[in-house]
Amino acid sequence: MADAGRPLRAAVIGSGFGGIAAAIRLAAAGVRVTMFEARDQPGGRAYVYREGGYTFDAGPTVITAPHCIEDLFALAGRKTADYVEMMPVLPFYRLVWSADGTTFDYDGDRDHMLAQISARNPDDAAGYLKFVEYSRKVFETGYTKLAHTPFPRFSDMLRVAPQLAALRADRSVYATVAKFVKDEHTREALSFHSLLVGGNPFETSSIYTLIHHLERTWGVFFPRGGTGALVSALVTLFKEFGGELRLESPVQRVRVIDRDGAPRHLVTTAAHADEEFDLVVSNADLRHTYASLYAETPAAAKMVKKLDKMDWSMSLYVLYFGTDIDYRDQIAHHTVVFGPRYRTLLNEIFHGAKLPDDFSLYLHAPHVTDPSLAPPGGGSFYVLSPVPHLGNAPLDWAALGHAYGDRILEALESLLPDLRKHVVVRRQFTPADFQHELVSHHGSAFSVAPKLTQSAYFRPHNKDPKIPGLYIVGAGTHPGAGVPGVINGAHATYSSIEKDFGLTHNERMPLSLVAGALP
Repeated sequence: MADAGRPLRAAVIGSGFGGIAAAIRLAAAGVRVTMFEARDQPGGRAYVYREGGYTFDAGPTVITAPHCIEDLFALAGRKTADYVEMMPVLPFYRLVWSADGTTFDYDGDRDHMLAQISARNPDDAAGYLKFVEYSRKVFETGYTKLAHTPFPRFSDMLRVAPQLAALRADRSVYATVAKFVKDEHTREALSFHSLLVGGNPFETSSIYTLIHHLERTWGVFFPRGGTGALVSALVTLFKEFGGELRLESPVQRVRVIDRDGAPRHLVTTAAHADEEFDLVVSNADLRHTYASLYAETPAAAKMVKKLDKMDWSMSLYVLYFGTDIDYRDQIAHHTVVFGPRYRTLLNEIFHGAKLPDDFSLYLHAPHVTDPSLAPPGGGSFYVLSPVPHLGNAPLDWAALGHAYGDRILEALESLLPDLRKHVVVRRQFTPADFQHELVSHHGSAFSVAPKLTQSAYFRPHNKDPKIPGLYIVGAGTHPGAGVPGVINGAHATYSSIEKDFGLTHNERMPLSLVAGALP
């Protein structure tokens, strides 16, 4: 608790969606918040590259559950639309199988989905409807009731265990989908979503089938101006609440001291040594938080040992490229290209010690929805390939990267004819970049893998149990990765802080009054 007459001070380390969401909630409750960002732009993984008139969102690019974002603006009595336009994307994804050239437009339209599924196997239509109902039930438990609720005690897990058992959360996403439909392409179409949050469909809990219901209910969106425009809107809201953002300010260390019986966190950057805060919310990489930032705190060492025993999600190779033609008639906004293998490829990606010979790809073409992201007549793309993290496959990406990108561009020519002749701008982001630029453990793209044994109570907690005043947001804590995941996680983290410090939101207070009340 802050001293009487002194506002509570919070440091938020990292300005990814989780960090920004937590910072907004804290600032709306009257806390004096300073958000530290190591890079020259806010957003964390939602970075933006601009080159030659092309705008490239580094990621994420699939925005679902827009109500999570709406809730943040509602704290000020505002709407998301007051700050940024969220445009619906249809189809949600175009699925392409490279082995036979078949396609599937995945959307929220019941009849359209049924027609495509029936065309492959008429017997799967009834199974799909049963899967839709199952996904709804999982959503009502795994999302509505649990996503923004912290799990600090094992008793919290026991409380929901019967519901999870009834839904067979012990089964994998793929095994669950396979109970409802028989066609292999349809199974892949209904099970790939866990990859969007760093999970292997053959290992990730069936709880993640809730994504199907989530997308059917609210759709898939993209911000006009790119994901960076959404980040800018949230930062604007944060500043209007009186928050301070410090860019190019990597935190070097945090020391915890006792001051008059209360813990204080002394945050050191290049510009300031031992700046004092009542609490810290870390949106930094989990292992980096404990092994580096809190290295002087004895309790952190135990957490490092625990993290070193956990399974981490795969990494990604991402290629950003701009073309001098737009290909708008050939592609959708989001395209998933399945390679010739599914199960065995995923096993190599998550557990292999070398780079697989083939790949499956996610192609993002935002200019299909927002032409302003490329020069007139051009196209702005990124394509990502899931690859093993560096802990499993310590590859020399400086040597491998460019040739790997060439192979991907060549493979995409089945969708984008003569692609290599039309690429005018190109850059890559490899597992080594995840490790060095984002300080991501093993170069993992999604932190701790979302397995059942690493979920809810078994996932690193939103509130550190041993270091008073340290709270966690982002992909590595409950509920996990993805924009809805980290924003809901920030809500769960805030609820712990709210309880610990007796906070209340100034909901719908005019922003001028909120900001004016802060020093």
